[in-house]
Amino acid sequence: MAVITPNRRVRKTPFTPGVEAEGVKGYTVYNHMLLPTVFESVEADAAHLKKHVQVWDVSCERQVLIKGPDALRLMKMLSPRDMDKMQADQCYYVPIVDQNGGMLNDPVAIKLADDHYWLSVADGDLWQFALGIVLALGLDVEVSEPDVSPLAVQGPRADDLMARVFGDDVRDIKFFRYKRLPFEDTSFVIARSGWSKQGGFEIYVEGADYGMPLWDALFANGRDLNVRAGCPNGIERIESGLLSFGSDMRRENTPYECGLERFCNSPLDYIGKAALADQAENGPPRQIRPLTIEGEIGPCTESWPLMAEGRQVGQVASAAYSPEFEVNVAIGMVDRSHWAPDTRIELMTEHGMRWAVVQEKFWR
Repeated sequence: MAVITPNRRVRKTPFTPGVEAEGVKGYTVYNHMLLPTVFESVEADAAHLKKHVQVWDVSCERQVLIKGPDALRLMKMLSPRDMDKMQADQCYYVPIVDQNGGMLNDPVAIKLADDHYWLSVADGDLWQFALGIVLALGLDVEVSEPDVSPLAVQGPRADDLMARVFGDDVRDIKFFRYKRLPFEDTSFVIARSGWSKQGGFEIYVEGADYGMPLWDALFANGRDLNVRAGCPNGIERIESGLLSFGSDMRRENTPYECGLERFCNSPLDYIGKAALADQAENGPPRQIRPLTIEGEIGPCTESWPLMAEGRQVGQVASAAYSPEFEVNVAIGMVDRSHWAPDTRIELMTEHGMRWAVVQEKFWR
């Protein structure tokens, strides 16, 4: 079996010793770092996540630090979202687009101060785009990657576990808000967020040396809660309609095509605004839709074309069998002509043609 060879371009994380001790069975590479993909099995991991609590090494969600007098000006240029409404303890989901309105990334922004932000990025070297703008315009702002490694605690028992380590103040954190809470001789930004619909937190661990002490503390305090190591789960995230940048959406897609129009509310001339004007007024020509797939399917490792009358009308890039809902669930980018609920479309997979049916809403 082939393995990933670690090197300076493919980095381990502060939590890798704990991940390997807990029996990780697979990795992918995300932002030049190892991201666990499975522990027991994708199906068993999903079932456990929905009932108990898991600790996820998501250090690969690298932070882009934006700090300085022109920090807010840069943030307003980068995203279609109105940044003036962001409060001091708030996290924002912020699509980032290029001059043509194409998606470059979809990070979560954390506002640490009026002149200090972190962008917790999806897979992609967003810091290079931000730095290019800074250099081109001569902005007074630092763009760098700080020593910050997120650790997620997800699942219905997440509040109980986090309260044991950080105190009951953690229970008061509202969705997409954060508090800075103490741990040992330091403190961490802790946000109620994460890439699942099961509820939980993301801990922004400043300083790699704190990685394993925090990991060990969470497991020591969670054994009776059936805590396990986990990772973003393909089944649960498709059921929940959580999009994967680079898979469900890429640079050829706009925020409107990705169903993110509610985050395109900036009154300013951000990068790409003119290119998005037509879709802002008339809607996109294609858009993300939930689908079910009939028959047996294997892993969706490449995009599968959606076909109608000999022409392509979309594609599916994420699909899995859901034991909970007893159906193959999928996320597709579908043309306007075929995105109405209950529309049946031919789906071409390496296993043969299957029928895909557009759904009205995601399962969670």
